[in-house]
Amino acid sequence: MGILLTESAGAASGIVMVIYIVLIFAFLYFMMIRPQKKEQKRMAAMMASLEIGDSILTSSGFYGVVIDIADDTVIVEFGSNKNCRIPMQKTAIAQVEKPSNE
Repeated sequence: MGILLTESAGAASGIVMVIYIVLIFAFLYFMMIRPQKKEQKRMAAMMASLEIGDSILTSSGFYGVVIDIADDTVIVEFGSNKNCRIPMQKTAIAQVEKPSNE
């Protein structure tokens, strides 16, 4: 009789262990993986809609205007000095603001 009780308790603890593992993976997916993929999709959409003349904010905090776009680089004009044009990677862009049509 004692052997039967320990075998059923072992099977029940195994099922509980599987449930805990599934819950941990579900928690990790909804708290870490899913938001990161959502942010990657948002950044990809932002880069796809990038056009010449858009105002941008770089990851280092500089504001500029896009002058030219290549495959993975953009040429950005900074400040009121028209001679300050710097090529930079698209991944350095943190925010894009479309020009107003006023």
